[in-house]
Amino acid sequence: MSRLDLSRLDMAPLARLARLGREGALSLARGSAAAARPTRAMLADRARIRAEGRLLVLGVAFFAAFATIGGRMAVLASSEPVEPESGGSIAEPILSTRADITDREGRLLATNLDTASIYAQPRQMMDPAQAARSLAAIFPDLDEERLLRDFTGTRSFVWIRRQASPEQMQQVHDIGDPGLLFGPRQMRLYPNGPIAAHILGGAGYGREDVAAAEVIGVAGVERYFDDRLRDPQAEPLALSIDLTVQAAMEEVLAGGMTLMNARGAAGILLDVRTGEIVAMASLPDFDPNTRPPVPTGEGVDASDSPLFNRAIQGVYELGSVFKIFAVSQALELGLIQPDTVIETDGPVRLNGVRVADIRNLGPSLPVFDVIAKSSNVGTARIISMVGPERQRAFLDRLGLTRAPSLEMPEARMGRPLVPERWSEVSMTTIAFGYGVATPPINLARAYAAIANDGVEMPLTLLRRDAPVEGERVLGAEVAAEAQAMLRRVVTDGSASFIDLATYQVAGKTGTANKPRPSGGYFDDRTIATFAGFFPYDDPRYVIVVSLDEPVETSGAEPRRTAGWTAVPIAAEIVTRVGPLLGLRPQVAAPPVADVTLTSN
Repeated sequence: MSRLDLSRLDMAPLARLARLGREGALSLARGSAAAARPTRAMLADRARIRAEGRLLVLGVAFFAAFATIGGRMAVLASSEPVEPESGGSIAEPILSTRADITDREGRLLATNLDTASIYAQPRQMMDPAQAARSLAAIFPDLDEERLLRDFTGTRSFVWIRRQASPEQMQQVHDIGDPGLLFGPRQMRLYPNGPIAAHILGGAGYGREDVAAAEVIGVAGVERYFDDRLRDPQAEPLALSIDLTVQAAMEEVLAGGMTLMNARGAAGILLDVRTGEIVAMASLPDFDPNTRPPVPTGEGVDASDSPLFNRAIQGVYELGSVFKIFAVSQALELGLIQPDTVIETDGPVRLNGVRVADIRNLGPSLPVFDVIAKSSNVGTARIISMVGPERQRAFLDRLGLTRAPSLEMPEARMGRPLVPERWSEVSMTTIAFGYGVATPPINLARAYAAIANDGVEMPLTLLRRDAPVEGERVLGAEVAAEAQAMLRRVVTDGSASFIDLATYQVAGKTGTANKPRPSGGYFDDRTIATFAGFFPYDDPRYVIVVSLDEPVETSGAEPRRTAGWTAVPIAAEIVTRVGPLLGLRPQVAAPPVADVTLTSN
């Protein structure tokens, strides 16, 4: 390899750079800077233009936003207010409003009262022990030890009281602990106390928080019409009952129940032309302002609870009040006439059933006396002409075998007990009130059909401002004949205590022995019932009074029949409520002395 020849390398560039010297280098640098100056200016201009564009877009956005808000405010200011609607992802607000309930004349039966709830936030409490001690003194049903455990434990929120009276609120306020707080509430108030308690039912709290609580119906019409009553725009709910008549019936019924040593009682007053219930009571009753708890436990008899509505939930065999149905059906079918003579010798065995009357009524009676004298034998012979199939169809038509159709949730609990197989044996006993158990409200409806010339009106607890169409279940002529027979029971039969001088009443008594749980019937426990209507010459109202295990003890021996127990109470009710219903007393004219006409 030859040695590198340095003399052949091109040194021209370095040489030229050296020849330029210091001045040349400076001149070259100045040229480079001058060439870069236009590039920086362009970049600055572009940045400025971008910034101005952003400011313009931002200004337009702000203008659009303010214009939208301003336009929306103008629209809202000029529009009618409406109830806000919650979206699908937002919980519905708690509505605490509830419409009033009134009687047929607008008198208040249920309304709302502003009050407050009381709750505690233990972390803010200054003296939990003192607060627990004071609260237990104000509210005796609270447990001081439990309150103290709640206040000193890990809980951050404790309910003290869902609602409190103004006096209680002031006492809690005087405790002075910052951890005891109040929340707004509305409570349901029943200003008449226990009057019409079973009809109204009662109310309680549903969803709630510290700011509000919804008031919901728990029984009676409060529960049946719950959605309607909770509508913020709902008008007051006008019931068919008359408060003054209701109060009078309850007062008389309570006194009669005590006087007759009865276990319970029920009373119903029904407008036969409209089907409206003017009064309905069940005893024992309760105050819906402090509604008692539902009884629970083994061996508990629901009928012993004051919450039990004997008028529609009580299902009873009602005895001889059923006899008019057997006779009316036979009249309707043309099988008998009111004066047809029926054999009443007894006791006899008819259709496999031993039938006897309480006392000897003789060998025969005309049909109108079969009802007036309440002959079991005569009624059994009459129903034998009808047959079981036709009997059942007729009782179905009268509504005696169906649950009551009424605006109360308890009505479906009053489902009658009927035979699984409607045989001739069943037919015979049902004719005089055994074998079918039905609530008193069904009996009132069936008697109203007879009193209303054979037309049955649908029952209601709401005031009816317009006439409704009824269903004909009995011919008008037959209904008139049945009315006359029921009047004869009052004038010449077992209901003589209701033969009043003021109002003519027609009706029938019924005394049925109560069944034993083990089978058979008690000898000394009865359901005593009177069902009738008044005034007789122009029927307007049906009255039903039923007593559970009454005993009248004014005589030498105890008396349990309806004529001695239910009828006197019904008579007093008619006397008391007649004027309240606007009925003029039917005072009989005094006898006119013999007058001899002479001429001048």
